[in-house]
Amino acid sequence: MSVSPATVVLRNVTKRFADFTAVSDLSLEVRAGRIFGLLGPNGAGKTTTIRMIVNIFAPDTGTVELFGKRITPATQDRIGYLPEERGLYKKMKVGDQLRFFAELKNVDGKEADTRIDRWLARLKLSEWKTKKSSELSKGMQQKVQFITTVLHEPDLLILDEPFSGLDPVNVDLLKQIVLELKQAGKTIIFSTHQMEVAEKICDDICLINRSRKVLEGSIREVKRSFARNAVSLRISGGEAVLADRSLVSKLDHHSDGVEALLADQVNGQELLRQLLSSGATVEKFEMVEPSLHDIFIEKVTEIA
Repeated sequence: MSVSPATVVLRNVTKRFADFTAVSDLSLEVRAGRIFGLLGPNGAGKTTTIRMIVNIFAPDTGTVELFGKRITPATQDRIGYLPEERGLYKKMKVGDQLRFFAELKNVDGKEADTRIDRWLARLKLSEWKTKKSSELSKGMQQKVQFITTVLHEPDLLILDEPFSGLDPVNVDLLKQIVLELKQAGKTIIFSTHQMEVAEKICDDICLINRSRKVLEGSIREVKRSFARNAVSLRISGGEAVLADRSLVSKLDHHSDGVEALLADQVNGQELLRQLLSSGATVEKFEMVEPSLHDIFIEKVTEIA
């Protein structure tokens, strides 16, 4: 399988503010047509990294390349950026505001109106087109801001905490749209604290902590590297087997079952055989891989 070219490349990028180093010697590649999760706790350096990609900040050292070249006004026009800090004009009507942002990206009036109506309908905001932004809920304002990000049909989308302020229904709607944009060939950089959402939509991730990269790779590669020999169980009986430390090194009880961390050199099939031989009734037996949330917590806390 061929590897897609890189849309964004950072090489040994460092950014300081006085004595504070926000980003330190960061290198990463965002491949075309994929969703790249830029993850990390508050203050890790994610937003500073994004601002260097969109040329709000220039790196002190290192280089940033977009579409195979240094940043230029032409390459910037191919970016759609949804910042974490929202920026709608509160007294301006939604339709007028979207038309204004479209004009800033050189989308002509008739085409802009067509795209605006299509996106308002897609995000269930058509009836709010003539309302002022101040009349909208926080979640509605967030969806309007998302529309400003995609109106000019950019090749690269950078979404900084895009689900902030949205209820679960609208999170699912926006997540579906992000996946549709990926299918249309867009490259997406996605920054969030919601690990369960990142795990479902990201192809690749980079975890930053205290200004430095601590983890990078595809979701599958990252999970494989943190693989645990653990089994999720829902059973009746088998207590003696689960208490046998030659088989199970640790047992965690949950509301609907238990998770057994197997002892060294023990595989899941051996535990299952022992449980069945003991007369236990096994309703659920599933090998467990670590969640992105688990990996995030482990990597962030190990050097805290």
